[in-house]
Amino acid sequence: MPKPNILIVDDDRIILNSLCEFLSIEGYRTAGAASISEAKQRLAEESFALVITDVNMPDGDGFEILDLIRENHPRTVVLLITGYGTIESAVEAIKKGAYDYLTKPIVDDDLLLAVERASRQQALMNENQQLRQQLESKFSLDNVISQDHKMARIFELIEAVADSKTTILMTGPSGTGKSMLAKAIHYRSPRREKPFIEVSCGALPETLLESELFGHAKGAFTGAINEKDGKFLAADGGTIFLDEISTASPGMQVKLLRVLQDRQFEPVGSNKTIAVDTRVILATNQDLFEQVKQGNFREDLYYRVNVVSIELPALAERIGDVPLLARHFINRFSKNQNRIKSGLTEQALQCLQNYPWPGNVRELENVIERAVLLSKEPLIDVDDLPPAVVQHCRNVTITNYGNQTLKQALADPEREIIRAALEANNWNRQKTAKALDINRTTLYKKMKRYGLEEEAQRKGI
Repeated sequence: MPKPNILIVDDDRIILNSLCEFLSIEGYRTAGAASISEAKQRLAEESFALVITDVNMPDGDGFEILDLIRENHPRTVVLLITGYGTIESAVEAIKKGAYDYLTKPIVDDDLLLAVERASRQQALMNENQQLRQQLESKFSLDNVISQDHKMARIFELIEAVADSKTTILMTGPSGTGKSMLAKAIHYRSPRREKPFIEVSCGALPETLLESELFGHAKGAFTGAINEKDGKFLAADGGTIFLDEISTASPGMQVKLLRVLQDRQFEPVGSNKTIAVDTRVILATNQDLFEQVKQGNFREDLYYRVNVVSIELPALAERIGDVPLLARHFINRFSKNQNRIKSGLTEQALQCLQNYPWPGNVRELENVIERAVLLSKEPLIDVDDLPPAVVQHCRNVTITNYGNQTLKQALADPEREIIRAALEANNWNRQKTAKALDINRTTLYKKMKRYGLEEEAQRKGI
């Protein structure tokens, strides 16, 4: 990896030239500035990974450069040097964001060690920034695949509320993408630089859930040997996503109501009140209003969480998205699993569109991942799909013939019967014809009509 470029700022020309020459010999690219104004001009013209600046300058001081870099060049690391080092000035430098503080006369080994450590810090900052950008891209609305008008309205609503602090309630069946949309809201908001914390309320018993969300004091209960911060505090300044909120107990609902109203809570076993600035997004696959009527969910909490409601439709309600989603997942898993898959056969696609998808988008994703791994051909075919999907497809084919003639309605079932017989006989035509009680010529004609001869050729049979 190439070594980073460094801007050195010092009004003493001898020191400036000496530092530039020394670091250049060590393989770093260096540039020099003999004044604060010259340094500002250099920073405006070029990006630097590191800046080494003297504190005391004729037209300002190094802290001015430090402030400028923090505001306009957040990924640039600063080292301060001075001939009048004190503990107070060193502490001030670190507090203001300097990575290190060196005093004159500068020892070469000390300088080199500080520069190497600062270089690693800068590389880490770059890596974190790249990871953050990848996260933002992964959970952007652009990656939520849909052409359905219902989803279009949801996207518009998300765009309208993403930059607010408003509490959002997401409803809809499991597997429709509530978690992904919650992340999309977070990464489109001013809170994107802060944490996104996800908690599945249904996965924890009440006692553990309260501690998980709000933390606990040391000795609050058996096993609480240390103080622990909760998820609400961890998400301070960011977003917390509470999934399966309908499973919260009555006691937990009271605490949630308070934190939603006042943004305050007390850890378990503590009298200390903690205030947080946390945006709350909740999700459920239950009808919360029905839960209120049955007495299982507090009415006041229901109206508090139901400020902005987003109802995600089941995949069966937007069946036109199945081809789009299938192609998206094929491309992703082909790349991840190092498989070459170009798409689906017409029969496989029809099968996917006829299936009711009780597990919604998550189930479709799993089906495509399995098919990418198991398929031996560039095109994913019906046989590469799970048995439940295939069986449902065959049942639909037999029962739903529409306004077709009897010959047309029987064509698909006949194809499937012949295909099943071929599979059972390892694609041996003679054995298959005998099993079906037809002559081989008839079998060959039907195989050609239904495209089974081409399939046999693709299989090398």
